[in-house]
Amino acid sequence: MPDFSGLPLVIEPATLNARLGCPELVLVDLTSAERYSAGHIPGARFVDPKRTQLGQPPAPGLLPGLDALQALFGELGHRPEAVYVVYDDEGGGWAGRFIWLLDVIGHGNYHYLDGGLLAWEADGLPLSREVPAPAGGPVALELHEGPTASLDYLLSRLGADDLAIWDARGPLEYSGEKVVAARGGHIPGAVNFEWTAGMDPTRQLRIRRDLAARLAALGITPDKEVITHCQTHHRSGFTYLAAKALGYPRVKAYAGSWGEWGNRADTPIDV
Repeated sequence: MPDFSGLPLVIEPATLNARLGCPELVLVDLTSAERYSAGHIPGARFVDPKRTQLGQPPAPGLLPGLDALQALFGELGHRPEAVYVVYDDEGGGWAGRFIWLLDVIGHGNYHYLDGGLLAWEADGLPLSREVPAPAGGPVALELHEGPTASLDYLLSRLGADDLAIWDARGPLEYSGEKVVAARGGHIPGAVNFEWTAGMDPTRQLRIRRDLAARLAALGITPDKEVITHCQTHHRSGFTYLAAKALGYPRVKAYAGSWGEWGNRADTPIDV
């Protein structure tokens, strides 16, 4: 049986199907409890997307507490040799956020199933209703700050020539016409490229083949540090994943996102 060595970050359903029996595989389903129960990729363990977020206002997208993360990864059977493959059914938002979590815990062995469950089903591959038991109890984890831009860090970088802020929200949120926090608008200098615009609806929401060119036209280029956000770092889970998949060397997620920025009175805002 082939293993996962040498594979790119983004893999196709046939590539995963040929490796479902690999002992190092930890397959993570981030769809919904209902969708998972109706049928999932064989061997996949369901993670409620809410468990990837702190879930407390005003910034629910912040990182969960260490105890919660240690419990979650213990259930998944986290170990140094694990190779994670993550998927969802929405084009990569929740899956990308989970990849960010893996970066936060310093575990770089992972892949994203392009198109997720939609692509798997379109290829006629098998589904299962068997639910694996939790693998174990909490595991010790060390959290790393590198993948995350804090509010203070982002404030310190505003206006830098080598910074690109990728706002993954909708255009009306970006312009301030739709307000979902105390204040509307966008972070000064941020570029708006809505998350679903990076997906190909004709290919089961796979990442667009021309995404690099579209981003370059907006000034989101590999020579810059890319900090991406949305409202709760769910939609920007996809944009974080996409930038990494394109090989951008400096990518951070602003996990506080607009829920934090837009609910403060002291943060600069453009409209």
